Amino acid sequence: MQSLAPSSTISIKSIMRTPSPLPNPHRLAFTVQSAASRFDSASNTTNPAVSAAAPVPVPVPSTNNFTSGGVGKSRTDWQSSCAILASKVVSQQQNTEKTGGADNITVVNGHKTLDLVPIDNLPKPLTITDLSPAPMHGAQIRVAYQGVPGAYSEAAAGKAYPQCEAIPCDQFEVAFQAVELWIADRAVLPVENSLGGSIHRNYDLLLRHRLHIVGEVQLPVHHCLLALPGVRKEYINRVISHPQALAQCELTLTKLGLHVTREAVDDTAGAAEFVAANNLRDTAAIASARAADLYNLNILADGIQDDSSNITRFVMLAREPIIPRNDRPFKTSIVFAHDKGTSVLFKVLSAFAFRNISLTKIESRPHRNRPIRLVDDANVGTAKHFEYMFYVDFEASMADVRAQNALAEVQEFTSFLRVLGSYPMDMTPWSPSRED
Repeated sequence: MQSLAPSSTISIKSIMRTPSPLPNPHRLAFTVQSAASRFDSASNTTNPAVSAAAPVPVPVPSTNNFTSGGVGKSRTDWQSSCAILASKVVSQQQNTEKTGGADNITVVNGHKTLDLVPIDNLPKPLTITDLSPAPMHGAQIRVAYQGVPGAYSEAAAGKAYPQCEAIPCDQFEVAFQAVELWIADRAVLPVENSLGGSIHRNYDLLLRHRLHIVGEVQLPVHHCLLALPGVRKEYINRVISHPQALAQCELTLTKLGLHVTREAVDDTAGAAEFVAANNLRDTAAIASARAADLYNLNILADGIQDDSSNITRFVMLAREPIIPRNDRPFKTSIVFAHDKGTSVLFKVLSAFAFRNISLTKIESRPHRNRPIRLVDDANVGTAKHFEYMFYVDFEASMADVRAQNALAEVQEFTSFLRVLGSYPMDMTPWSPSRED
């Protein structure tokens, strides 16, 4: 993978408190129909089956001046337009500082966001001078990922968009906002691992933000045990890495005779960077072979994951959806909720079963706005039940009439329905990283 990543990551404060002037309006006219994305589609279909309450990712003709040619005919025109848009961002930032005290809820790019982590000693925020040109045919695009160079997410970004410029971000939330604020053209983020299960944080962020899934990538994970040059395994008394990486290598570490302290950090490549930067001769990191090259570490053991079938699934996110097609295998991701608990879940799932639509995933998450519902019970008094949002992936394109009819039926039983994306499936064959 060829990546030209900046030396510092994007942080939340750099996006929140230093508004980046919006780029050239020609960039605003960009959609995912660009040939820069190998998954972009070329045909247009409509979906009459799902109403505005459940938007389907099918682009409609825009009335925005940026796409109709009303703005951008001269340099003065587009500079004025950018100034207006930038002033709206500044206004949102000011509202954030005024309203973010009592309930700790801030507003970023028009969206309410929670759990923003304060960060000190921030790098210099990106400005308009850091923005690359709008993606054109054969041009580079900027792809945000969580972590530092050498992370598996960076490798997934390179697999999804060869020749891309990968932009490291310190948190998942920052990667979402980087795309929303036009700092990046795409984001590639993990949503599930074949051993560790779902990455719940990103499922929550998919619902909180208005980005669209435009593709998926499945990346085999190949863990290595890394240490400083000259350090042998018997010198190691601590191993650091991402919590899932530690869990995925637990048995192998024991077989290697490493009865060491295991400590969790934010990401695998960050662990390798930490060992190198602090010259830790008693500490090893679990990370990729690329991380070893980047941070000048030795590989003490190769392929240390407990299961060779260790794959992480990533989704590619964009500001606009792609046009669904029927000429290749497609997957569609939706999220829905209903007011009657889980009593209608069977009816919802039957809408897919009756049409022979295969479900590849179903995930439930507590409803953030209404986490608890009180129900009277004559026998024991009051019982507490969680309200749930359900995430479902199914193998069908929204260009398929079966999928349209299924969602029309689902909408009858749900109080909320949103299509997160309809996108090509990753059909790349893979082989185990090592023999067990």
